[in-house]
Amino acid sequence: MGGEGLEAVGDMVTGGMAARTVEPGAGEARAHGEEERCLNCGTVLIGDYCHACGQHGHVHRTLTAWWHDLAHGVLHLDGKVWRTLPLLALKPGKLTRRYIEGERAKFVSPMAIFLFSVFLMFVTFTTIGGPIAANLNPPAQAEMAAQQEQAAARVAELQAELARLRAAGQASTEAEARIAQAERELSLIELASGEASADALTISGPGWIRKAVDKARANPSLLIYKIQNNAYKFSWALIPISVPFVALLFLFQRRFRMYDHTVFVTYSIAFMTLFLVALAILRAAGLREGVIETALFLVPPIHMYRQLRGSYALSRVGAGFRTVLLLLFSLLAALLFLGLLLFLGLL
Repeated sequence: MGGEGLEAVGDMVTGGMAARTVEPGAGEARAHGEEERCLNCGTVLIGDYCHACGQHGHVHRTLTAWWHDLAHGVLHLDGKVWRTLPLLALKPGKLTRRYIEGERAKFVSPMAIFLFSVFLMFVTFTTIGGPIAANLNPPAQAEMAAQQEQAAARVAELQAELARLRAAGQASTEAEARIAQAERELSLIELASGEASADALTISGPGWIRKAVDKARANPSLLIYKIQNNAYKFSWALIPISVPFVALLFLFQRRFRMYDHTVFVTYSIAFMTLFLVALAILRAAGLREGVIETALFLVPPIHMYRQLRGSYALSRVGAGFRTVLLLLFSLLAALLFLGLLLFLGLL
């Protein structure tokens, strides 16, 4: 399956989940006119809603009602949201446990809030940027330039020394080795500063890998665009990537099921996504980067600890130990997800 086919799969999965999230039942509406049978499935109505498919007995055909449904479907600002978000932020373990144990109608489902958070992050990041500025600040750029200048001077000095040794007819093996090491250090600095030539980089491996890398070299902007686009389309892939890692934390505790871990992971990723959105908005509003960096360092482990302890009824020691492991597993999951995005971008 080619890159376009995989992107289509991502679109279908994301769209399908969004559709099921926005309208999980057969339908809902509000309008005028009495009906004896459900217009969706034909079942005889015995109340305001069809007991067979869940559709409202009264279907609307007015433009005003259509706009009402649109606003409700996009914003969905009902009581569930205001019950879910405070618990997700402050008592994530309690929210996860209550949802797992069957309190579903009170709260926004994990997948619904996950899809909403991903959409919100996509819109926010493409509009105002992320919580951390992507570009190097002027002091860092100046420091990089100074390091590059020093490395280049070192290479020139060693080359001059080698020329003198050769002119004197002395052995030059050691001097050549020092030059090679200095040139490698200079190349690394140039690569880090973005000044290295892409043509100077050699790629070994199967032909399809070299071909994909050549495409990326020819149009790096397209690669970046595809990675960003696929990050939104395949964001759901973070869930199946992460769930096995959480299951490893409770490998010998059979009372916890994969469903429990999936709810845990989905709520956790949704919170982290909304957290990044909030930081991005605060950065755009003028919040200092030092405060943002401190929040990025402290909030995720604290939230993971509270969610682990509440969701799985752990002791403080057990939750703390698993939090450390979960941080490491989260890094591995993020690297796997980035690898997936890079692979899809190179196709």
